[in-house]
Amino acid sequence: MQTLDSSTIKDLLDRLQRIRPETRAIWGRMNAHQMVCHLRDSFGLAMGDKTASEDINFFNRTLIKWVALYAPFPWPEGVPTRPEMDQLRGGTPPVEFSRDKAALAAAIERFARQPATVQSSRHPIFGKLTRWEWMRWGYLHADHHFRQFGL
Repeated sequence: MQTLDSSTIKDLLDRLQRIRPETRAIWGRMNAHQMVCHLRDSFGLAMGDKTASEDINFFNRTLIKWVALYAPFPWPEGVPTRPEMDQLRGGTPPVEFSRDKAALAAAIERFARQPATVQSSRHPIFGKLTRWEWMRWGYLHADHHFRQFGL
């Protein structure tokens, strides 16, 4: 099972460099710039830089968490997001593509380096996660959205 480590970080950053403002999504309603900001917000949430409303219940913190983090298949299309992570509702609005892309690259690298901060954060759906679960989530979330844009 892949998590954020030196080889997957390099792969994710290489994929990030290939995205352009005009890259079209294969599914979903986000454009490329919104996706970059969405991922930046999500990594920021994991590091405690941003907050989001929670929907933690027994079902989400057990079965849904297990399927999302441990099942050996990619995340499905159309998974709902918290309003604070949605660039059309409460997420960080896209401003300048290259700057936002650089901020996402820095966030991915910082996220992978800060285990103490990451371990103290709560996921808004899954609740408390271990370091390994956060690193798994970080890889899967970025991979999900990069696949959304054919990367």
